[in-house]
Amino acid sequence: MSQPLVLDNNLEQTKQLARVLYLIHGATFFFSLGMLSIVPLIINYIKRPESEGSMVYSHHSWMINSFWIYVAGVCASILVALTIIGIPLAWLMFCIAWIWKAYRLIKGFIDLNNNRAMPD
Repeated sequence: MSQPLVLDNNLEQTKQLARVLYLIHGATFFFSLGMLSIVPLIINYIKRPESEGSMVYSHHSWMINSFWIYVAGVCASILVALTIIGIPLAWLMFCIAWIWKAYRLIKGFIDLNNNRAMPD
């Protein structure tokens, strides 16, 4: 009888950690445009295997993928900005990447609180 209680407690702890990581990703994203998100990213990589088999695993993967796709978008906008004529396009690309990352963080946080796994 006590075994399921321990599993539920462990799941709740992993969910709470994922919530905190979403908040840290969001804070670093807001205050440093994602530059400091490397810290929660490392924690995502370390803690993801511990949550395997639960819906929290998909949230760790979601945050990891969101980070790397955002970095790729920012790098692409920087490359475009290297040309004088591409600066307006680079700003547009950067804004789209920023909005996309904000959407992913908000959607992930809401789905985690609603006990929904993230799509692959």
